[in-house]
Amino acid sequence: MTDLGPLRYFLGIEISSTSDGFYISQEKYIQDLLARAALGDERTVETPMELHVKLQPTDGDPLSDPTRYRHLVGSLVYLAVTRPDISYPVHILSQFVSAPTTVHYSHLLRVLRYLRGTITRRLFFSRSSSLQLQCYSDATWASDPSDRRSLSAYCVFLGGSLIAWKTKKQTTVSRSSVETELRAMALLTAEVTWLRWLLADFGVPNSMFPKMNYIIEGDE
Repeated sequence: MTDLGPLRYFLGIEISSTSDGFYISQEKYIQDLLARAALGDERTVETPMELHVKLQPTDGDPLSDPTRYRHLVGSLVYLAVTRPDISYPVHILSQFVSAPTTVHYSHLLRVLRYLRGTITRRLFFSRSSSLQLQCYSDATWASDPSDRRSLSAYCVFLGGSLIAWKTKKQTTVSRSSVETELRAMALLTAEVTWLRWLLADFGVPNSMFPKMNYIIEGDE
């Protein structure tokens, strides 16, 4: 067995080690993605998706060849491993890979222009970070205009380091905003339970784990 030294690059993910901690990014992966996309201009945007956009399957005209759309969305799904800021728009755009339209494609290009302007952003994992888990969840009630299902979202920090995040459409229609929030919390609870088992295997004491206390705000 050969010692290849400190990890620096693995499956498109770049790892940089400093005295303060570790940086994880996919800058080269983004550069290659933008080259394949061949946008044709040098514009950038400040956000990956416009505020309050509600995309539907019938928006725009069907693409004559959806292969390019599917390829780019698939690449963005992998990029979200280190870029939580595109997690939500990628979740939305991936719902239309079976029959993408010109409108869906225009929003996909917006995400790529956003990445062009934020290509150097990285995740930082501090060496001095505590081992205390901090968890946050949120949900949108009946936000999908086509099936009225809600979205669940959460993020989990280990000390000050973001280690887990997800955006997922709920499998059933919720009858109230409270029910929507409860489903989102159930999703987060499953993730935290798994992380607690993982940290316990690493020898982290139970006193570092969060107590699952919830405050729910919503209208029936």
